[in-house]
Amino acid sequence: MHLVMIGGSDAGISAALRARELEPSADVTVVVADAYPNFSICGIPYYVSGEVAHWRNLAHRTVADLEATGMALRLDTTAQRIDVPGRKLQVTAANGRDELISYDKLVIGTGAVPVQPPIAGLTGPGALGPDDGVHVLHTMSDTFAVMRTLQETSAASAVIIGAGYVGLEMADALIARGLSVTQIEQLPEVLATVDADLGTLARAELAAQGVEVLTRTTARQISKTSAPSPARLRVQAQTASGEAVERAADMVLVVTGVRPDTGLAAAARARLDARGAIRVDPAMRTGLPDVLAAGDCVVTHHRLLGQTYLPLGTTAHKQGRVAGENALGGNRQFAGSLGTQVVKIFDQVAARTGLRHDEAMAAGFDPITVQSEADDHKAYYPASHRITMRVTGDRATGRLLGMQLFGHKHAEIAKRIDIAATAIFHAMTVEDMSDLDLSYTPPLGSPWEAVQMGAQAWDREVQRLSR
Repeated sequence: MHLVMIGGSDAGISAALRARELEPSADVTVVVADAYPNFSICGIPYYVSGEVAHWRNLAHRTVADLEATGMALRLDTTAQRIDVPGRKLQVTAANGRDELISYDKLVIGTGAVPVQPPIAGLTGPGALGPDDGVHVLHTMSDTFAVMRTLQETSAASAVIIGAGYVGLEMADALIARGLSVTQIEQLPEVLATVDADLGTLARAELAAQGVEVLTRTTARQISKTSAPSPARLRVQAQTASGEAVERAADMVLVVTGVRPDTGLAAAARARLDARGAIRVDPAMRTGLPDVLAAGDCVVTHHRLLGQTYLPLGTTAHKQGRVAGENALGGNRQFAGSLGTQVVKIFDQVAARTGLRHDEAMAAGFDPITVQSEADDHKAYYPASHRITMRVTGDRATGRLLGMQLFGHKHAEIAKRIDIAATAIFHAMTVEDMSDLDLSYTPPLGSPWEAVQMGAQAWDREVQRLSR
């Protein structure tokens, strides 16, 4: 049995590890487009900031660790074409030669690529790139290019286009390096994965830390400045009201999301959804004979929404594990995502799971969302912090549909959102949250855990509305 995995990130490596774990005699080859398999791309901002001392520390496992499991790594090798009837993968090897690799089962884990918005100077003839100080941030090569700009040009200022997770983390990282930072976001608020009420709190933290935040503003052009300007780049933008905005900077970072990288799969006639992601069933089968797929290149089964596209590292790991097991003939199924996410924004943390209010409405629920606050532990014990919570539940059934949290980085926001994620996963009601037997000691919590107090605030509001 020869298994071939395309992609050396979360899904591909997870599939390979699971296959070797279950069947040590299986012949497993992983085709990796670069020389950095199993690196934590999510950790890049913390290497840029200096909190992670060396880029090699971002490796979940070293090449030697991976090879010790028995898998074969084909580094700097590009997958070119899948011959589905012949069960062969055409690749261009590190030496530049084309080769054919035979397989019994193939797992596609090609991931996603950065979205390039229609900004003049970013795309097309004469587009500016890393050598000019204009960057995307998705791979280790992108990371090295960013570091070259920071170190070789003594960059003092940056414009970040995009205010999602990576954009906010990079604002934190560049402020930590001493740069002045302007963040441009075309939406009404930063961090669009949470409701605007919490996005406002995130924006306030950015501003408090020295980031200039321009929302409802769209970048239109990136160009080089003329001497003797102290900065080498100019970003021209426009507000929603039509006002022209211009900022000069030594570097520009464009982080406006990703799209599925599915050209290889599409050429093999795999079915794609409207967003271009590979359609897979819960067993991660593509419908092509002996071909599975997992990770940021595939559709995601969401436990409340059905099929969607939601590229997350946690999801990719789980899907890859399912694909690796089923490539050996198993029948495991991906249990589904809830879009559980968390991000540190300087000294604050935002988290979400399940559905926001508008998402719940669009999905056909009758949602009620209630915002409340609670202390992260008993206020009489020093250094307590307030947590802002938004609880979304269905009016008719009381089912918990979503929760969003915002609070200090020491307030255990990540673990508290995990409580809600577990409850939603098991289709609990908001009222059921109060029955959970959760831990308590004054330095760490309260007899009623903070998320339980948020649930009770929701219950009180529902009762008030029903009177």
